[in-house]
Amino acid sequence: MTGSPEVDAAIAGILGLLIGSFLNVVIHRMPKMLERQWAAECAALQQADGCTDASSSVDESAPYNLMTPRSACPHCGHVIRWYQNIPVVSYLGLRGKCAACGARIGLRYPVIELTTGLLFAWCGWQWGLTMTGAMWAGFSATVVALAAIDWDTTLLPDDLTLPLLWAGLCGAALNWLGAATLPDAVWGAVAGYLSLWLVYWAFKLTTGKEGMGYGDFKLFAAFGAWFGWQALVPIILMASVIGAVVGLGMKFTSGLRDGGYVPFGPFLALAGLTAMFLSPARMLEIMGL
Repeated sequence: MTGSPEVDAAIAGILGLLIGSFLNVVIHRMPKMLERQWAAECAALQQADGCTDASSSVDESAPYNLMTPRSACPHCGHVIRWYQNIPVVSYLGLRGKCAACGARIGLRYPVIELTTGLLFAWCGWQWGLTMTGAMWAGFSATVVALAAIDWDTTLLPDDLTLPLLWAGLCGAALNWLGAATLPDAVWGAVAGYLSLWLVYWAFKLTTGKEGMGYGDFKLFAAFGAWFGWQALVPIILMASVIGAVVGLGMKFTSGLRDGGYVPFGPFLALAGLTAMFLSPARMLEIMGL
């Protein structure tokens, strides 16, 4: 049971601010967790091959996950208190600086919190405090995390893309999404993955280079599950246009990274969020198609 759209949006927005604070932890720690996992696996393989001098920098005695250790300043190690971790409010109160050493706190932290809060508020306004609203709020949070992680590291972790894919299929099966039937979702997932997989191999066989990673296939497959196969063309077109514009802008401002690449995941994510706000047909209209 829900109240007015304004009340639902306010409740969802506050929850979104809290979730956004947690997303900052996910964005920072998940790539490091993957690196530790890969290092441990490499060390185990070396030992299995008889490399007795193999060493690993992974400290197995120090748990590192999304809950442990507590958040701390990367400069001085000051453990962040609960009242210093209130979304947006604490950042403003601390004037964007660590309470202990005065080091600058990245602007991304409040931006992620505000973005997630606004997305949740929109979901609450659009669908109320319902399962449909909860599903799309979860979709928004996952996509925001994936976009930020890919921009930082060029990684789209399976721990996020695969649950997103399965959530879309389950939501379609239970009629919680209001965007695609189950057959459309299944074929959307298949078409989303295979289309970029084919582009990947065509580009690699032609140039000898990898134009994208497998994480992009899985993210696009997830969008196919959430929106249905009909939305795939508008999403990929919008992502490509946005990526081309940003890439050219970064090239002219010397903002490209070593190798001259730009991760594609953030642009896919932005197009996916646009699809949540607009219908695929409306997206095509905006692009003049």
